[in-house]
Amino acid sequence: MENVHLVPEEEEDDLYTGYNDYNPTFDSEDLHNDVAFQQAVRTSHGRRPPMTAKYPGTAIGGRPIGTAYGSRVPIGTAMGRPMTGAVQDGAARPMTAVRAAGYSSSIARGSAFDPLGQAKGPAPPLETKNEDTPEEKIKILEKKVNDLIEDSCLAHARGDLQVSLEKAKEAGRKERALVRQREQTGTADHINLDLTYSVLFNLANQYANNDMYTEALNTYQVIVKNKMFNNAGRLKVNMANIYFKQKNYTKAIKFYRMALDQISNAHNAMRIKIMQNIGVVFIHMGQYSDAITSFEYIMTESPNIKTGFNLILCYYAIGDRERMKKAFQKLICVPLGVDDDDKYIPPNDDPHANMVIEAIKNDKLHQMERERKALAEKYIMTSAKLIAPAIEMSFAAGFDWCVDMVKGSQYVELANDLEINKAITYLRQRDFKQAVETLKMFEKKDSRVKSAAATNLSFLYFLEKDFDQADRYAELAMSADRYNPAALINKGNTLFVKEDYEKAAEFYKESLRNDSSCTEALYNLGLTYKRLGRLEEALDCFLKLHAILRNSAQVMYQLANLYEMLEDPHQAIEWLMQLTSVTPTDAQVLAKLGDLYDNEGDKSQAFQYYYESYRYFPSNISVIEWLGAYYIDTQFCEKAIQYFERATLIQPTQVKWQLMVASCYRRSGNYQKALETYKEIHRKFPENVECLRFLVRLCTDMGLKEVQDYATKLKKVEKMKEIREQRVRSGRDSSARSRREGSAGSGNTSNLTHTPPKKASGSSSSPINTPPLRASVSRSEVKYSPVLEQSRDSGQSNHGTSAKSERLSVKLKTLPGSNEPYEASTQQEIDASYVDPLGPQTQRPKTAARKRNEEDEFADEELGDDLLPE
Repeated sequence: MENVHLVPEEEEDDLYTGYNDYNPTFDSEDLHNDVAFQQAVRTSHGRRPPMTAKYPGTAIGGRPIGTAYGSRVPIGTAMGRPMTGAVQDGAARPMTAVRAAGYSSSIARGSAFDPLGQAKGPAPPLETKNEDTPEEKIKILEKKVNDLIEDSCLAHARGDLQVSLEKAKEAGRKERALVRQREQTGTADHINLDLTYSVLFNLANQYANNDMYTEALNTYQVIVKNKMFNNAGRLKVNMANIYFKQKNYTKAIKFYRMALDQISNAHNAMRIKIMQNIGVVFIHMGQYSDAITSFEYIMTESPNIKTGFNLILCYYAIGDRERMKKAFQKLICVPLGVDDDDKYIPPNDDPHANMVIEAIKNDKLHQMERERKALAEKYIMTSAKLIAPAIEMSFAAGFDWCVDMVKGSQYVELANDLEINKAITYLRQRDFKQAVETLKMFEKKDSRVKSAAATNLSFLYFLEKDFDQADRYAELAMSADRYNPAALINKGNTLFVKEDYEKAAEFYKESLRNDSSCTEALYNLGLTYKRLGRLEEALDCFLKLHAILRNSAQVMYQLANLYEMLEDPHQAIEWLMQLTSVTPTDAQVLAKLGDLYDNEGDKSQAFQYYYESYRYFPSNISVIEWLGAYYIDTQFCEKAIQYFERATLIQPTQVKWQLMVASCYRRSGNYQKALETYKEIHRKFPENVECLRFLVRLCTDMGLKEVQDYATKLKKVEKMKEIREQRVRSGRDSSARSRREGSAGSGNTSNLTHTPPKKASGSSSSPINTPPLRASVSRSEVKYSPVLEQSRDSGQSNHGTSAKSERLSVKLKTLPGSNEPYEASTQQEIDASYVDPLGPQTQRPKTAARKRNEEDEFADEELGDDLLPE
């Protein structure tokens, strides 16, 4: 208690008291004065060795003690216990609670305090993995094989089939190298069978995708025959599919049945699909009874739309009416698994529900539901149209039965479409009366059906040229559905035929605003602009239409015709050349090309296209006339004979062709044949003055006795001709005199002169026959509007032909005959009205006005004048 000092209560606490007080036992400076210590040093107790050479785990022993102040030499006591705080060099301090404060057993004397070990520097780097070991090499190779399989699948998804096959082959090579490496290292028991299966399966798929069916079958055989692969028997379905593509139907059936045997009843969906494939193969083989067995089993176990449709086809093929009816009833009762569309109608009072419905209204699931429903409706409509004529005595009764069945099913809205299809069937049978009666039943139906029926009625009346009724039903269709493009087109067509082109263009534009892909409206708008003379706008319409319909012959012709009207013959020729690539055997297109080249002065190209046109259609008079004139112009009269003989066969009542044949014989020096031809012409046309004159000349020069008879006949014919002309002149004079007397009697002092009407020339002044309107018809499946159809009226159908024929006649009749031996001697004896047509040709220039008058000269039965509906 000597060293215990109690602090008086009255004294203040000193924070630093007691720091200078210490136990004198730890005072090493006075050890030489310590008697007990010195005695111990001198005795054997102080010189005995330490208790153990190892560091003891207890406080007894000579374990070195390290502190932050370095190591000290331990001082032994009589008990052998080391002094506290005295440690040997390199000895560890006994385990105490201050270990975590930074004390270390390996700190040397004089080392600095470093509890975080920052003086040691950065940590050594991690040891690198040794890739030279066989196991690491195998793992790397497995990863490469997996990457190649993935690359092959991705290449196939991109559509790059060649690259996908190359990657699959490379994966196969790597996998075989992997197996060999495992065998060499003695780890064959650890072969990855799943990797081998994946490589072979992907390789077989890629072979099949590249139409390498033999290699694909061999690869599948490797998988199927390996008993180590579980469920490999299912791949026989893939092998059967390949045999089906190769049309080896017997083997396809065999492998489908083998796959069916290896699939348990737990996988019923897979079994149903295989059964469906078996039925389809039987249909291709013509074994309808076996196919019916498969399809009936499917319709009993798990009915679906496709199987029901196939079953109806099989019953139709064998002609079983009652089974057709039953199969149709099963088809319309197949559940689609599609929810009602009412769930997509947003409520008015819940904004959160409205947002959810807007989000799911057009998502992938709803799109899939719509596609499934549309497919079901398509199969039902097709089935009804197929079996309606077969299940009853008439197709009308069959349609009525189908309509009754559909009305009692979940496809109630299809009943009206079936009725419209019934009307369309009447149209195909050209029973317009029944079609109109059927369509008139829809006038009191809902707006959609009423609009479709009225559109079809407008189309029918337009085809029958009852434009008032067509306009009435077009108005009715528009009032039922203003956004019906077909109804708007029909309304525009009725205005077009009434020549109200501005209003017609407005309706066509409105139709395009409602449906920008309506090609009929765009075509009709181009024709309207063409009729209005707005050629640039018409050209723009047809260029847009050509971008949509690349191979439309009508559009290409309209473009060529517009460029010709715009006096750009080179562009017109370019478009007609494109047209010949679409319709290479169209004679009218080739003739038009020949005409354009002829106007450009390129006779050789013109002859080539005219000749091709004649080869495909040897009955075109204008082409025949041009070819004959070409050979005469090139001094090949013998070749011209065959063309004029062809014209004689086509027009046997036209004497000019036979005269041309005789003239060709005469020019070629075959006078005997020419004389026989003239005699034959005189026998058929005894009053023809030109034939008699040439007979007189030929008989005179050849010294024949018949010359007197022909001369007598010639005088009689000329006298009769003069009498007729005199009668005509006297009749005209008397009529003019009576008109003058009538005008004078009425007090009119003006002198009225009568000018006889001019005869129509080659480019007739009659109204130009522009391609007229395309009526619009609306079907139940696809509503369409046939584009405006070029009319071929009886009075105007031969306008282009007559114009071209008269132009060529001018060429032929302007040839002087002064160099002929028969006209040069006694030219005055021949009537001045006849000029030998076999001389040098002159060509009448083709003016822009004449070009515009010939805008509809092109009319071809093979090409057609309007776009056919899809």
